[in-house]
Formats: sequence, structure tokens, C-alpha cells
Amino acid sequence: MALPDLTITPPTNAIAALRRFSRPRPPKERCELCSAPLAPQHQHLLDPAARQLLCTCDACAILFSDSAATKYRRVPRRIESWPDFAIADEQWDALGIPIGLAFFYRGSPAGHIAAIYPSPAGGTESLLQEECWEMLCEQNPVLRELAPDVEALLINRVSGARDYFRVPIDECYKLVGLIRTHWRGLSGGKDVWERIAGYFTDLRSRAVGARPNA
Repeated sequence: MALPDLTITPPTNAIAALRRFSRPRPPKERCELCSAPLAPQHQHLLDPAARQLLCTCDACAILFSDSAATKYRRVPRRIESWPDFAIADEQWDALGIPIGLAFFYRGSPAGHIAAIYPSPAGGTESLLQEECWEMLCEQNPVLRELAPDVEALLINRVSGARDYFRVPIDECYKLVGLIRTHWRGLSGGKDVWERIAGYFTDLRSRAVGARPNA
């Protein structure tokens, strides 16, 4: 007589639970100064000399709030939309940006205005004549209020858009990373352009309106 099969089969839902439990959990992001756990939305510090962002907790970020003389600068969270930003098409062409996306900030190590445009290879710096920037500042005096290193003018003129924002520098690097990661082929592909459109839709939703020429 054949012996009965005494193998115990756990319920399907129990097996699924065990599998979920056994999977390695993704490591939590931690503050790069004190190692405290970080929330998905957290503070950043910038090392201007290295152009490197550090993820930090609120407590560490506060230590660098008003410390321009230290190694790190706290990246602000302010986002402003500038619908009345004044720049003629001829002025844009004179800036020498080969695409319709760019951000501009004053870097303290070199003391000049950096003009960066995203590309499939990452952020690419374009030569910018100081007189072109000074003319823009005369037309839009609020540009002189951008905090060096950590705030930028972000311009989107892709496909007829005319978007102008005051943004934290980490938002610019986020856009650079998005394009570098998702660009495909010569034209970028449908996916990357949809992501770029989504990026600016999200930015508009978080921006506070301002009038730079007031």
C-alpha cells in the first residue's frame, strides 16, 4: 500500500508573505553629514567648488542657512514663476544656447555667470558674455537678487514655450539628470519629451507667481 503524502503545503498567501519578508529592503537614504534617516523630500547643501550636492536632514541644513563663508551652502526651497520676464528672441539667440532649455547662476568660485544647458551627456556649459547678462539684469532687476551658487534662472523655450522660473539649483540638476537618463537616439524619443513636459507641469504647480519687472 502506498504511503500517504504527508508534505504540508503552506497556503498561497502565506508563501507570498514569506517572499515579501525575505526580499532585501531598499536602504534608506541618510544625511551625508550625520547619517540620520531622510524623508523622500529633504534638504540639500551645495559644495560650490566641487559643484556637488549633499543630501541632509533639517538639523544639519539649518547650520548652513546664513554661512556664505563656509564650505557648504544651503539650497533654498523657493520656486517663483516669472511670466513677465523680459527677453527678446534676439537676446536669447545672443546667449548662444543651442537648445530651448538652460539655467543661469552666478558661481562664487569663478565669480562669473554660468549658462548650463541639459544634454544627453549631462550639463554642458555655454560661454556667456557678461554684457548680455547685464542687459537682462537691467530689464529684470530681480535677477540681481539670485543667491550665488544655489539659485538659478531656469528658462524653457521648447516647442514654443516661454517659461521663466527662479529655482533652487537642485531643481536644475534634477532636470539635467532626467534628460541624461531618458534620452534615446538623436531626437531623444517620445518618453523623454513627455517627462520634460511633466517636469515643468510639476514646477508650475509648486511655483509662486512673481513679477520680476515690478
